[in-house]
Amino acid sequence: METAPYNPTEIEAAAQKFWDDSKSFAAIENDEREKFYCLSMFPYPSGRLHMGHVRNYTIGDVVSRYQRMLGRNVMQPMGWDAFGLPAEGAALKHGLPPAQWTRENIDYMRVQLKQLGFAYDWDRELATCDQDYYRWEQWFFTRLFEKGLAYKKAAVVNWDPVDQTVLANEQVIDGKGWRSGAVVERREIPQWFLRITDYADELLAGLDDLDWPEPVKIMQRNWIGRSEGLEVDFDVAGSEQTLRIYTTRPDTLLGVSYMAVAAEHPLAMEAAEGNPELQKFLEECQHSAVSEAVVETMEKKGMALGINAVHPVTGDKVPVWAANFVLMGYGTGAVMAVPAHDQRDYEFAHEYGLPVRQVIEPAGNEVCDLNSEAFVIKGRLINSGKYDGLSSAEAFNALATDLEADGKGDRRTNYRLRDWLISRQRYWGTPIPIINTADGQQKTLADEDLPVVLPEDVALDGAGSPLKNMPEFLETADSATGEKAQRETDTFDTFMESSWYYARFCCPDATNTMLDERSNYWLPVDLYIGGIEHAILHLLYARFYHKLLRDQGLVDTDEPFKRLLTQGMVLKDGAKMSKSLGNTVDPEELINKYGADTVRLFTMFAAPPEQSLEWSDEGVKGAFRFIRRLWDCVQIHISGEFSGKKKDLNGLDDRQQELRRLVHDTIAKVGDDVGRRYTFNTAIAATMELVNAVNRYKTNNSVDYQLIHEALESVVLLLAPIIPHVCHSLWRQLGHEEAVIDVAWPIADEAARVSSRVTLVVQVNGKLRARIEVAADASKDAAKEVALNDENVQRFIAGNEIQKVIVVPGKLVNVVV
Repeated sequence: METAPYNPTEIEAAAQKFWDDSKSFAAIENDEREKFYCLSMFPYPSGRLHMGHVRNYTIGDVVSRYQRMLGRNVMQPMGWDAFGLPAEGAALKHGLPPAQWTRENIDYMRVQLKQLGFAYDWDRELATCDQDYYRWEQWFFTRLFEKGLAYKKAAVVNWDPVDQTVLANEQVIDGKGWRSGAVVERREIPQWFLRITDYADELLAGLDDLDWPEPVKIMQRNWIGRSEGLEVDFDVAGSEQTLRIYTTRPDTLLGVSYMAVAAEHPLAMEAAEGNPELQKFLEECQHSAVSEAVVETMEKKGMALGINAVHPVTGDKVPVWAANFVLMGYGTGAVMAVPAHDQRDYEFAHEYGLPVRQVIEPAGNEVCDLNSEAFVIKGRLINSGKYDGLSSAEAFNALATDLEADGKGDRRTNYRLRDWLISRQRYWGTPIPIINTADGQQKTLADEDLPVVLPEDVALDGAGSPLKNMPEFLETADSATGEKAQRETDTFDTFMESSWYYARFCCPDATNTMLDERSNYWLPVDLYIGGIEHAILHLLYARFYHKLLRDQGLVDTDEPFKRLLTQGMVLKDGAKMSKSLGNTVDPEELINKYGADTVRLFTMFAAPPEQSLEWSDEGVKGAFRFIRRLWDCVQIHISGEFSGKKKDLNGLDDRQQELRRLVHDTIAKVGDDVGRRYTFNTAIAATMELVNAVNRYKTNNSVDYQLIHEALESVVLLLAPIIPHVCHSLWRQLGHEEAVIDVAWPIADEAARVSSRVTLVVQVNGKLRARIEVAADASKDAAKEVALNDENVQRFIAGNEIQKVIVVPGKLVNVVV
């Protein structure tokens, strides 16, 4: 029978026009329905969508459409993380202002997103480079400055010599800039910071209540790095100075054999004044990164200062060294070194011939071999005078008590977390709303003077930010005094913009306030979707920023994202897709060839969302073939002999009951897979099995026809969140005026799931010999009779005496011979 061919171009255009005309995805606040805010991390407008985008946004769209079918009031917005260095690089390459390049890319990528049929409320669209957006970021910064939560200070920072800007520690990967790949240098530059450390305990405690993947929570806990320890003072011999160090292992204090200080430490700088060799070494240290993670992996180097510290317990002299693994921005810029019980100190001591003194021995079966490595496990003290025999925990308290009594130490809680460096020496970003007055003061701008507008019609020359050379931007006046002043030329780190965009989506048209009451209706985000690579940077900053918003009275909740789903990468030939490897796949080409539904189906079927997806051209073709098979199945059905004849599904025979049971088992499974487990691949597999069963089922009468109709309706509803365009068309063809987007998610009929027959395992002397089918309500005697008459069972009991037959109803029959 000839059927209408599957034409994705026409089908998808028609569905998208219907959604647009009907404003199907416009979210309305204060609806009587339960709200569901689903958000995928918004993209940087690089110019073209890649398959990683497609996968991320398809996951969010499937969940959003499913939640809508459950009757919830769903908001799924989209916007653009539009500031950043790549725009400056592209501007130099193409001779365009970054603003023009960015907005042209946004226009192109918006079309691509719409081609994929994502259910976005486009009326909420925002771009972080728009004045209406960053105006409120500037306004909020002025409040943080007034509270003392924003401040400027000279700091040793990571300097990227290629991108000509400062990098946060998290943006230094293996000693190189995260974007440019250039070797990072240390420089001391005045920088702006936010006091994220003031919120360290709350950020740590809040992780316990989040429905987030445990690896993400572990990464944040480790980054915050809360530790209990002791600050200890070592006097400097022949000086009034002291070296204060922090240690979490005061039990090893008697094993200190040298001290190490940062290259920028005052003791090191003083010692280098008459020592050219030392001066050269300190300068070399300036070219290494200030990231703790990088320092841990690089070669450890040092030089003696010719200065001794005095041990606070023994009074012994301890040599002081300058070392490249000590960072001035961490703690006090000085550490005590215990080579026997710290691997880094051990390696350094062996390199420079320094003593290794064991003061901890195993308390159990641990092995201590100081000829090969440090013994870093806590144990029992030895070679420690009156502290000998104490456990590490006992020694912690004993030494803390004694040092506090002598005025040489204090118990202290420390954090690995450092205040967030938010300023960048680049052009394409939000201007920091500060003016510098002639008398050296830093002042925020009055609300009426905001926003500080970033000039967009600029020509870049690659020599740093043009703002410093633009009098029309730089020169201004203090509105309070009328005196001349200069604007701050640094711009915000782009993580500032991405730390609150989720809240602005709730009220993007608010003109008189940063956030209004609508934000409290929608927040927190119910499901947030993005890559695990954002575990520390974006997700930690957003949690912090949300608490700042709360404390300003702008939101009521403590956390921005209730549940987090981290999707895996898209791979091809075992490697992450990238232009440099030449293994990218253009989504637009696939859409033009197979349709958006095929692309969506493949990305959801190829792997569970949290795992990496291996690209397969054959897999894409297979997805297309399945949609076409479903299409053809519906065409054949609606033009069949019994079409239009309605029958009640009562009094079904075994064959009919079996199909109906499969339909409702599939509804139950897919609902659980999509709604709770987010295992979309198994949901699709189950639906494919149902379609195969429908294709195998022979329609003999109007009851059969009605069964097939119910099955196909169920398939269309179950797949509507995943392949919405073709389901929009098929639902209408199955006889419904209401659009499938407005239809409720199907509910499994539990009565239909009860099978009239069950399969029993038959064992002979405990070994599987057969499987039999009996009526679900069959008696033990009936089950016994069927089992003993089974042909295969007969082979194993022939010629033997049957001692007993054990029947477990609904499960098995065991014959003992």
